[in-house]
Formats: sequence, structure tokens, C-alpha cells
Amino acid sequence: MTKLITDLGNWLISSGTATVLFIFAWKYLKPVLEAKKLHAKTLQEKELLDVLEKLADNAVTSLNSNQALTGHDKFKVATQTVGIALADKGFDVSQSTVEHAVQTAYEKSDLTPVTPKNQIKTGVIDNTNASEIPAGEIKTGVIDND
Repeated sequence: MTKLITDLGNWLISSGTATVLFIFAWKYLKPVLEAKKLHAKTLQEKELLDVLEKLADNAVTSLNSNQALTGHDKFKVATQTVGIALADKGFDVSQSTVEHAVQTAYEKSDLTPVTPKNQIKTGVIDNTNASEIPAGEIKTGVIDND
């Protein structure tokens, strides 16, 4: 039995069949391995963005009560805090990505002032019929924001 296995192995090597099998297997497995690599990278980036978002939310919330800093200074401190925390965890993130995350966290927080919809002027002046306005009183392009 051992001689048969040895003879079969020698024949596969000497005839080139082993090489052909290896090439076909590599042609099939390489795209599969590349797809797995890309999928793992995508998952890693998704996790990184989740961590970045949570860190930015915490930084914005923690700086809310600090009255000694101006808004711009709070933004700087928050971006530095998030950048340092990510670097400590071994993540390499660009400064602009951190700044966008902090800005997004601020905009999603309760700190952003909200204008009620009934106070927003949309450019619609009124429903006056144009035929009822005397010709000299029509003003175009002027909106009164009182």
C-alpha cells in the first residue's frame, strides 16, 4: 500500500500533473482569497467608523458643560481627544475624518439650535393674486424677514 502511494506521488510529480492541479487550484482560490480580504477590510473600516462615531459623541457631550472654552476651542479639543484616543487604540485616521466625525456628532446632539418649522421663511411671500396688485407696487426679489 505504501509503495502504491509513493508510486502515485512520483507519477504526479514527474508527469507534471501536480503542477497543473496546483495552477488550477490557485486560479480558483486566488479570487476567493481576495474577496475574503476585501470583506475583512470592509468590516474593519465599519468597526473603525463605529468607534470613531462613539468617541466623537462622547467628546462633544463631555465638552458641553465647559464654559471656559469657546465653540472653536471646544472643537479643537474634541478633535484632539478623538485623534489621540484612536491613535492609542492603534487606528490610523486622517485629521479631516476626525473633524467630520466631531462636526457630525455636534450636529446630531441636542446642542445644535433648532428653528421651529413655523418660523422658517421659504421664499413664498403670500397668496395674493397678481392681478389685484397695482402695477407700480410689484416688488420682485424682495423678501421681508420680519
